[in-house]
Amino acid sequence: MDAMIVKVGNSRGVRIPKPLIEEAGLGEQVSLRVVEEGLLIEPRTEPRLGWAEAARLGREGGEGALDEAWGPTRFDSVEWEWESAEGDS
Repeated sequence: MDAMIVKVGNSRGVRIPKPLIEEAGLGEQVSLRVVEEGLLIEPRTEPRLGWAEAARLGREGGEGALDEAWGPTRFDSVEWEWESAEGDS
């Protein structure tokens, strides 16, 4: 789909059709990044989204509640092998 770059004050803007905005999951704020192919527009994410709720679950449910809330990680499926430090027998 082609679009026009329009003047918005001293800046420029692109009018994005509503169906594309909805399909891409874009909200009021977006993240812009220059990539090799051009300009990438992504939904802005909150880096700590959900942390407060997870902490509340941990306080209410004990230590295992956070593990259950976050689900398994790759560390749950890997057998750990500890290397000995130099000089250890």
